[in-house]
Amino acid sequence: MSGSVLIIEDDARIADWVRVYFERAGYSAEVAHDGQVGLNLARRLAPDLIILDLTLPRLDGVELCRILRRESDVPIIMLTAREAPAQRIVGLDSGADDYIVKPFDPKEVIARSEAVLRRVQGKVQQVLTIGGISLNESGGRVTVDGDEVELSQAQIALLATFMRHPNQLLSRDQLISLTFDHDFDGFDRAIDSQVARLRKRIGRGGKQPIETVYGAGYRFVAEAE
Repeated sequence: MSGSVLIIEDDARIADWVRVYFERAGYSAEVAHDGQVGLNLARRLAPDLIILDLTLPRLDGVELCRILRRESDVPIIMLTAREAPAQRIVGLDSGADDYIVKPFDPKEVIARSEAVLRRVQGKVQQVLTIGGISLNESGGRVTVDGDEVELSQAQIALLATFMRHPNQLLSRDQLISLTFDHDFDGFDRAIDSQVARLRKRIGRGGKQPIETVYGAGYRFVAEAE
């Protein structure tokens, strides 16, 4: 694959390291070392992909991700610290498409990036509808009983997984694998948090399509009672 990548990382060594690997893989790559410069470059260059560190000077990664997500659908992969698993939830909720834990192998960054780009570029205009819930996957538009509901990218991906497997019991590991294509390093509370947030957004009038099966996982009930 090829395309343009913007790497927003305050550690110059890491940023240059990742840039070199992207260029070797055939991508053009630009680097920014603080959030404000990164935002300006993203607006000017309109890259195909953004690699975004969470901890940045001037404008932190979470706020920058939210701004970028409001302005475009550019795929965003966040870089997070291993000792801060809660950052992964925050990153996904702010609109990131995936995350990578430091320290990492640059080859993993390339592989994850290409997987995200394939998912984004391969999307077709598909609308999933179950009960009163409708999800337009390509546009990222969700309605519940006709009312549009605003969801993060991670919540949209999770809802799509549930809607593709109606009435099927899905364990946490299955949800993580089907939704994010990799594990959460054993951090089960991350997926629980994502499900809890999604349930709050799509529940209506006492109806809750996502059922908790204690000790086993979750089930999306096609006909909520």
